[in-house]
Amino acid sequence: MILRAAHLKQLTTRFLPFADAASEGLPLGQLLRLSLFQVSVGMASVMLLGTLNRVMIVELSVVAIIVAAMIALPVLIAPFRTLLGFRSDTHRSALGWKRIPYLWFGSLWQMGGLAVMPFALLVLSGDTVHHVPFAGEVLAAMAFLMTGLGLHMTQTAGLALATDRADDETRPRVVALLYVMFLVGMGLSSVIIGWLLRDFTPLRLIRVVQGAAVVGIALNMIALWKQEKVRPMTRAERQTPRPRFRDAWADLVSGGQAGRLLAVVFVGTIAFNMQDVLLEPYGGEILGLSVSSTTLLTAAWSVGALAGFALAGRKLAMGSNPMRLAALGLLAGILAFSIVVFSAPMGSPALFFAGATLIGFGGGLFSVSTLTAAMTLPTRGAAGNGLALGAWGAAQATGAGLAIALGGGLRDWIGSLAIHGQLGAALNAPATGYSFVYHTEIGLLFVTLAALGPLVRSAGRPATTQTQHPQSARIGLADFPT
Repeated sequence: MILRAAHLKQLTTRFLPFADAASEGLPLGQLLRLSLFQVSVGMASVMLLGTLNRVMIVELSVVAIIVAAMIALPVLIAPFRTLLGFRSDTHRSALGWKRIPYLWFGSLWQMGGLAVMPFALLVLSGDTVHHVPFAGEVLAAMAFLMTGLGLHMTQTAGLALATDRADDETRPRVVALLYVMFLVGMGLSSVIIGWLLRDFTPLRLIRVVQGAAVVGIALNMIALWKQEKVRPMTRAERQTPRPRFRDAWADLVSGGQAGRLLAVVFVGTIAFNMQDVLLEPYGGEILGLSVSSTTLLTAAWSVGALAGFALAGRKLAMGSNPMRLAALGLLAGILAFSIVVFSAPMGSPALFFAGATLIGFGGGLFSVSTLTAAMTLPTRGAAGNGLALGAWGAAQATGAGLAIALGGGLRDWIGSLAIHGQLGAALNAPATGYSFVYHTEIGLLFVTLAALGPLVRSAGRPATTQTQHPQSARIGLADFPT
């Protein structure tokens, strides 16, 4: 009977998705509930960067420069994730909670921003009886800022809470699961919201966006329920002066690795994301692919990203150095962008899709590896997990936003110079602007590799590698992050 129970447990661990990410401190049921905050964040990201972007330009006829400014606002406040993470590290409450208050208030900000968003956009479009100068711009900016602040606060506190509760052995699997749930949130919400808005009307926009706000806070409330233990604090403990952010930051970077890791994340994210707004236009304009064909690029990128996540999950569980895995992702990115560049002169859509798949693979491997490294940064004094994860999120989000702006701007500028013959007859082609951006990304990947080198040498392999159970090396659904 005992053998049968042990065999059943082994089968459950092998085939049940994410079962091997659970631990004594974070059981599977609580882990799956906690991961719902990533679904909420993914849904809000789709609303900000996809659905509302398109609605403002197409259905509401808002000027593109204003739309770009609104979309950029959540990115501009991303550096504050570092401060939010630090505040969650040092928060004092009668119940002793640190992360839950920030998850809760982040959920409220996110819901509040989405709740007022459709009304602000309708005012911005001029579809109102009374017109107040700049009222639409101000209201829309406030709505985007509220939603962005809630998104960043929720994700930073949620990741820090997961780090607090996971142990060293299961932490890579927990990271993987949280990334997968983010992708699930983005994928499901994009399909559902797109279907609900297929027949656009202002009233339907209000219902859909406010419905997303309600779903988001409901998911977050389920996620945070009983996730942090109550540790009552006395009045004297609560009134003790909290550490200063400056001192905590000094503690974090005193080891010499944190600053370099954040620089690697920032530059590497720019290198991988400058192509975000260019791959589909490149396929259509340069390779003559149809709209349906270029739409499959997202699927190709996703397949590559999932493969990268699978490799990261397996290698990290075996005790591999995350910095070496990040370097492998960078090398894959260099190969990927080289393939994309060569697809134009060779007129090969197959090469183009292979390059897009490799971009996803390299970017996924790089992101998961650097996030795992941030989760395991040695902290001392006033520094904590929240500060380290907030800094990683700030570097990643700021780099992604800057990369998108740089990619589009450089492509337009260099492309215009090439078409007007100012770069010579040899470069007078539509592909020149795109190619310049891809070559810039290759150069930035080499810069990131150079910055990563000292981290690879200093990290080494964890001491637990030799004693880890071989079962932890297998690949399961938990190996797939965002």
